[in-house]
Amino acid sequence: MSMKSEWAIRLAATLASGLLVCSAAWAEDTQDLAKKLSNPIASLISVPFQFNWDQGYGPNDGDKGYVNIQPVIPFSLNDDWNVISRTILPVAYQHDIAGPSGNQFGLGDISQSLFFSPKKPTANGIIWGVGPVFLFPTATDELLGGQKWGAGPTAVVLKQKDGWTVGMLANHIWSFAGDGDRSDINA
Repeated sequence: MSMKSEWAIRLAATLASGLLVCSAAWAEDTQDLAKKLSNPIASLISVPFQFNWDQGYGPNDGDKGYVNIQPVIPFSLNDDWNVISRTILPVAYQHDIAGPSGNQFGLGDISQSLFFSPKKPTANGIIWGVGPVFLFPTATDELLGGQKWGAGPTAVVLKQKDGWTVGMLANHIWSFAGDGDRSDINA
């Protein structure tokens, strides 16, 4: 074998092994990113959008479509703990929700959750976080929000294994101030 051929084979083998290492690292990074994206309290800044459509409201079969813009921003407290800010900003369009009420479009009430969460999962792989949730009366139309201030607890618990994320995120909000003519919030 000539020196040029031997050199070309070595170069090709080196490049091929480098590509294999890079693709394995890329696959691992992709899997890690996929896990973080499906974790609502991951140490990753994300801005998911959630679309909902509901119909058949009230006596006039009203309908409602809304997009929740949900920025998630983690903050490191120390080597062991994060605080994760999760905001839900609803942008809504609705038609005849409250009888023949016509159309409304605009911003709904904003909810703000703060989760205190360990940076590492438990020994069993459980990821969790707890904290307060706040409701702000930011609706641009009285039919798009409750016109009440609210607060309560929130919690999330999940496990990620074999490409699956299984868990629960829950909160409960009680109103404590706002328009006295509107119903209290207990949800």
